[in-house]
Amino acid sequence: MSDSISITGITATGFHGVYTEERATGQKFVVDVKLSLNLEKLKDDLSKTVNYADVATLVVRHIQAEPVNLIETVAESIAAEVLKDFPLVEKVKVKVHKPQAPLGIEFDDVIVTIKRKR
Repeated sequence: MSDSISITGITATGFHGVYTEERATGQKFVVDVKLSLNLEKLKDDLSKTVNYADVATLVVRHIQAEPVNLIETVAESIAAEVLKDFPLVEKVKVKVHKPQAPLGIEFDDVIVTIKRKR
């Protein structure tokens, strides 16, 4: 399938991580989502696609949710809820960026990418 909707750079503060200081102070998380669905017979009808504002709100809710240890878990929970809540989505790709991860060295970004389908 070649049709898709991408939302990149969804940003919010979360408290995910394995270290106490990550959970105490929080940090910026950035998420990119790519939804694969059939848009062939759209005919300018919102009910035949996905409201990307709703998807972005879902993503922010997961970033700000109860802390988990791994950003892999955040990505998985986002993908699972997208597939559950948006039946027109056949595949979803989720990238969770953690640009302020405590690595102790200079780096640009840490990114976990997952792909899930129905």
